[in-house]
Amino acid sequence: MIVNPQLFNYRLIISSLLVVLTVLGIFSFTNYKSIKSYEEFLKQEKALIEIELSDLLLSYDELIEDNDVIDSQLVEAKLETQNALDSLRLVKSDLSVINTFKNQLTSLKLKSKTLLFTIDSLNTANLKLQQEKRYVLNILQKKTRVINALEETNEALSKTIDNASSLRASTIKAEAYKLRAGKKQLTDKAKRANTIDVCITLTENPLAAKGKKDIYIQILSPEGNVVSDKGEIKFGEASLNFSKKEVVNYNNENLNICTTIIAEDKNQPFSKGHYFINVFHKNEKLGGTSIHLK
Repeated sequence: MIVNPQLFNYRLIISSLLVVLTVLGIFSFTNYKSIKSYEEFLKQEKALIEIELSDLLLSYDELIEDNDVIDSQLVEAKLETQNALDSLRLVKSDLSVINTFKNQLTSLKLKSKTLLFTIDSLNTANLKLQQEKRYVLNILQKKTRVINALEETNEALSKTIDNASSLRASTIKAEAYKLRAGKKQLTDKAKRANTIDVCITLTENPLAAKGKKDIYIQILSPEGNVVSDKGEIKFGEASLNFSKKEVVNYNNENLNICTTIIAEDKNQPFSKGHYFINVFHKNEKLGGTSIHLK
């Protein structure tokens, strides 16, 4: 059998081309699948980074609401995260871009972790301060109660001392007289009487202050008028209308005082009824008595 050399060469060339085309086809198919897998990988990586950045933003929103102390730092970190997320959504993904944003995500996570640590430290410190504040307030309240109790005790003691050091009148006696030509005649008749004698015994009190004391005698008629009214004297907001004032030298011992109140013309003749005699030291009433005129 005779073989044509030229035909053989053509067949060889065709066979070689078929092999090359087959290899190229297999390579192209494999390469296509690799590209698709790569793009899918980049897409998934980009999506994961976006999710993590979005989660970071949400966490910053919650932290900003609850933490005023480092609010500016949280807002700054949130803005940086938002810019990273916006940039990631705009750029076309490739491996270098993904790596860049991964590094940025790592940095943002580290900053978030640092801020969380700061917040925890501040919360711990704040909790401690609140506990210390409650402790101090409890102590202050206890001390306040003690102080109030002491003030009440002191006030009670002051009142007791004031009462103990006040002047006291053990007896007060009053009698009506008819005074004529320097002579006095005891009477219980209203139409005859024109003077009232008042005798007072100031009791011994070593706690009272020694010295001159102003003693005020007030006589009220049955109509409630002041007999022989000498005017009004004021003691702070209090006032007193009196019939006579006696200045005595008190030396912490029993002291007897007797004085005569002569009725003025307008008070004569005396009215029938009860006359009330009150004795005062300043605005403090030492005692009183009464007489009845017929």
